[in-house]
Amino acid sequence: MTFKILTDSTADLPESWTQEHDVQVLGLTIQLDGQTYETVGPDKLTSEQLLAKMESGSKPTTSQINVGQFEDVFRQYAQEGTAVLYVAFASALSGTYQSAVMAREMVLEDYPEAIITILDTKAASMGEGLLVMKAVEARAAGQSLEQTADLIQSLVPRVKTYFLVDDLNHLMRGGRISKAAALMGSLVNIKPIIAVTADGSLDSVAKVRGKKKAQAEVVRMTLETISDPRVVVAYAGEKEVAETVKEQLLASGQITEVLILPLGPVISTHTGPGTLGLFSIGSELSD
Repeated sequence: MTFKILTDSTADLPESWTQEHDVQVLGLTIQLDGQTYETVGPDKLTSEQLLAKMESGSKPTTSQINVGQFEDVFRQYAQEGTAVLYVAFASALSGTYQSAVMAREMVLEDYPEAIITILDTKAASMGEGLLVMKAVEARAAGQSLEQTADLIQSLVPRVKTYFLVDDLNHLMRGGRISKAAALMGSLVNIKPIIAVTADGSLDSVAKVRGKKKAQAEVVRMTLETISDPRVVVAYAGEKEVAETVKEQLLASGQITEVLILPLGPVISTHTGPGTLGLFSIGSELSD
């Protein structure tokens, strides 16, 4: 039996890719200068628009997908008899996952035979996106929903995510890191490397002097435990830096595919302009 794959806009997957591979994306919203913006659909806020506003001083915030939105979507598929696999944003970083769990329980009261599987990826941006890609590949290979869910669960602790962030105050403002951590990152020419930990929270794992050295360090850390030939490099406004990092990754001979993608607006809201992210699947469990 085939099944529908859902994810959310924090996965930062290109719209062309999700449409081609039959993945439905639900959108978090962004509050910016007194207005609320969608992150999916024809009128969505783009990363470029958001970053331009942030560089001029705007301080956006994000809102999770609410229970009602999930209930509407889950109920639709339950009525159709379509099984659902929702690959979700890290529960440690957003209430979106919990909203989905609550909505599932509500729908199951009316449709007890419905199949609605929700996976906490404990990941963000293309860390989450890589797992969606793996789910799509498994479905295309004829794997069942249960087999696909088991595969994704086995990969969750192996996802490696590293962020180089120019200004940690954006993460502090959103409550993702402490004031002390943000202060350390503001020291002259010190570039902290932020990782998504095994439980899905954020942690400063290294502090490197100089941007180029920091870039080299995230490349080294990514390659250290790499087990999958695909790496994603995501950027917020500095694509040329991402291109340089791509060349460094390919030069190692350990990987065969590097995707360069813009960080989506939800993640960019919390990390700010100038952010670089590296996403891969490692051979060892995350710290």
